[in-house]
Amino acid sequence: MNRREVAALLAYAVKLDPRSAPADQGAAAEVLDQWADLLADVAATAEHPGGRHWDASQVVRHHIATSPYPIKPADVSRPWWTFKRDILDRHTDPTPQADPDDPASYRAELLGTRHAVATGAVPATTYRELTGGPAPDVAAHIARIGEMPHHLREQLAEHGIGARRVRFPELAVDCPRTNCRARKGMPCKRPSGAELRSHTHDQRQTAYAALTPEQAA
Repeated sequence: MNRREVAALLAYAVKLDPRSAPADQGAAAEVLDQWADLLADVAATAEHPGGRHWDASQVVRHHIATSPYPIKPADVSRPWWTFKRDILDRHTDPTPQADPDDPASYRAELLGTRHAVATGAVPATTYRELTGGPAPDVAAHIARIGEMPHHLREQLAEHGIGARRVRFPELAVDCPRTNCRARKGMPCKRPSGAELRSHTHDQRQTAYAALTPEQAA
């Protein structure tokens, strides 16, 4: 920050905490000199690739809101160096426009870019990470792998045991007919062993009708 920006920051701090106001003009000039010296390498604002942008005034505000101690320039510079280290760790040097066969120019451009990022003059350059997982349409197809086609599911529902239970509730009991003795849930059988598809034995229907509602449930 330049001297004018530091003076504005000090005025903001005094506005939030009048106790920090210098006693006289001489003390004010001394405080400004001290702050301007320590904050010369600190940016007033800077962008962060993760969205946690830097704002020196918000650092001042946070300190005054959370600390019982008067604010010092180090309370601004220390968070800045932490912020600066973080964005430099995230920064990926873009390929310089300088001719790589000219090492001096190539290196100077690299250093210039890093310095601009470090001072908050330009945002850090980061490469977007690849997101995991397939595209939504591919994911939908994968989710349907092994899924039974709708028409087959309907046919099974129509002819399956569950469907027979709806059509023939008497399947809830064993068939008492001597030459059948079909178990619960199973269709009645002819003496030949062939299953009855269209009806059940009268004895089974009678046995089911004799059940109480609680037994039939």
